[in-house]
Amino acid sequence: MKVYKLETVQHLNASIEECWSFFSSPQNLQKITPDDMSFVIQDFDGKRMYPGQVITYTLKPLLGIKINWMTIITVSSENQYFVDEQRFGPYALWHHKHFFERTENGTKMTDVVHYALPFGFLGQLANTIMVRNKLKSIFEYRHKKIEELFNSK
Repeated sequence: MKVYKLETVQHLNASIEECWSFFSSPQNLQKITPDDMSFVIQDFDGKRMYPGQVITYTLKPLLGIKINWMTIITVSSENQYFVDEQRFGPYALWHHKHFFERTENGTKMTDVVHYALPFGFLGQLANTIMVRNKLKSIFEYRHKKIEELFNSK
């Protein structure tokens, strides 16, 4: 299984507490997800993020095909980091780390995603042809939306 890595860094003009408050609420994920993905949370307990929290949602990531996805928050340390992992969904592996660091002017946020696709060589081909570019475009969209939310004040 080939594992891929996507890493992004963004500087936010907001306190680490403000950033944590926003990103630790699963409900806010929809605000930073492209509309054309039809992202809808199906089930979560309405609480702030904590280890063991399960979140299920539907989305249409490619070709308008609706999929079910379940993630679990495996690790969380308030104002520092959290990790979400796919339990059911389109990937053979999805491990997404979110880090928050205080800076002089606000907060540095780093996302690190390790992912793998099913189907061996066909999955690798799909990554080369479309999945990698789709993930990059999703994270570019998120970057833009987060800029609007935190850096346009």
